Amino acid sequence: MDLTPPATLPRSSAHATEELLAWISGGLGTIRLNRPRALNAMNVDMVKAMDRVLQDWAADDAVRAVLLMGAGDRGLCAGGDIRAIAAGTDAEAMEFWSAEYALNATVASFPKPYVAVMDGVVMGGGVGVSGHAGIRIVTERTQAAMPEVRIGFSPDCAGALLLAQAPGELGTHLALTAGTMTGADAILCGFADYYVPSRSLRALAAELEESPSDAAAVVAGFAVEPPEAPLAAEQEWIDECYAGTDVQLILERLDGHEAPAAAEAAKAIRGMAPFSLAVALAGLRAAAQDPVLEKVLARDLTMADRMISRPDFREGVRARLIDRDAPVWMPGRLEDVSAEDVAWTLAL
Repeated sequence: MDLTPPATLPRSSAHATEELLAWISGGLGTIRLNRPRALNAMNVDMVKAMDRVLQDWAADDAVRAVLLMGAGDRGLCAGGDIRAIAAGTDAEAMEFWSAEYALNATVASFPKPYVAVMDGVVMGGGVGVSGHAGIRIVTERTQAAMPEVRIGFSPDCAGALLLAQAPGELGTHLALTAGTMTGADAILCGFADYYVPSRSLRALAAELEESPSDAAAVVAGFAVEPPEAPLAAEQEWIDECYAGTDVQLILERLDGHEAPAAAEAAKAIRGMAPFSLAVALAGLRAAAQDPVLEKVLARDLTMADRMISRPDFREGVRARLIDRDAPVWMPGRLEDVSAEDVAWTLAL
């Protein structure tokens, strides 16, 4: 969603930066993630700036609603700046994740209408700043995912809570395969609320500026009926295969199922980090049992602290994002994953 800020920003936030623009116009506070070349991936300065902006605007009577969008037309946010995190120290990584999860909590508890435009790519930390919003918009261009198991990590930013609350086992399927949701899928799975054609986004933003107090009604007025969600047609076999707490058993069910997509899912899962798969599944089940966002975020921080000390995360970033070759996971087989290590990683 590439909306150009006004030429003059009389109420630009004092916390705005070149990479995180924030301004107030007509009672609407607009935040634009402004790293289009990096798919608006967020670094620690952006995360902290956004949290400060929201804290200020929560107490500012001049702000009656907030609109979150991404620069360019490729996506809202591809997540955290994973390359920079992997290249830094463990302490720097934890500084980022601590700030990021605090921001997620701020978004979830924001006391005014918070409209997140999930247009284009929305992954990981991008879900964290949009999926917990009060008013969540997707479009025909939306590609939403929590793909952390691909890089030796696990769904964070309380993504496990959203995944756990998806119908049946759809969230489990998405978490273990690092699967991508269309806009319609995101609504089906509870990650979004409204489907708005991308061509209408500029007009929607203008009307929100005119009527920020009626943000929900404004968005509803631009929303259309979403197309059929592709995942809806797959739910029967997904529910049959993904029940339980054992990734190996899930793979056995997928291998034995007659649905062609089940074999594709099994192949995808076998390419992920075994330890990450086990942590992701355990994290989803824990979130389902105790669906409190603050507790899930606290568990995410523990998980991040313990996962960063393992080799898989940096190996996954190297292989998937830099060298584009096959990662070497440790351990390399699900059979060698210790249930005790998984429980310790999540503080279960």
